[in-house]
Amino acid sequence: MCSPSCRIKIINGNTCQPMTANINGSAQAVKFPHTQIVTVQPRTGPESIESFYDEFLAIPGILEQIILDTESNAFILACWGDPGLEAAREITPRPVIGIAEASLYMANMLAAKWSVVTTLHRVRDMVEKTVHRTGLTGRCASVRTTRLSVLDTERDRTATLDILTAASQLAIQEDGAEAICLGCAGMSGLEQQLEDRLGVPVIDAVAAAVKLAESV
Repeated sequence: MCSPSCRIKIINGNTCQPMTANINGSAQAVKFPHTQIVTVQPRTGPESIESFYDEFLAIPGILEQIILDTESNAFILACWGDPGLEAAREITPRPVIGIAEASLYMANMLAAKWSVVTTLHRVRDMVEKTVHRTGLTGRCASVRTTRLSVLDTERDRTATLDILTAASQLAIQEDGAEAICLGCAGMSGLEQQLEDRLGVPVIDAVAAAVKLAESV
């Protein structure tokens, strides 16, 4: 468990500064008082991650943030595909937590069936492979995509909330989801408003990862 001087580095997988700031705000809101959160982004890489190609471009910059770090007690990869997770765990003995894994494990404790609500349709295969990698495919009611790009989630929060509400309602009504996993770090911070609208648990992946990192 994190000591009184616990330092967690959160690495936004893309190079979008407003998204890094939003991720940091969400993490700061849920951390223990003694936990120090440091949120960064790669020096170089894609502005958003919406394909396997983007993921591979992002991984070197993500790993650099771990290799050069001698102070942090744990790392969080704040991109829902958990890019570079296995490689990151090879290069450091310190815990590395992917926000996708964290959110799915959390959902698994809250609901018999849950759905992932994410961005554009082209990321569906990436999301499904991430769910499969965790071994939780049998508990996934559905993957619901939207017309939102990753960067759209930062540009208009009101529209993002409405679009996520509509997709989540379909997951609940048509797919039998009892909880919703927000499938993009850019959606962080909207979980409480969505819960109020939907009446089911909504898991913010960044918050889930922070709480897990504090406990290991």
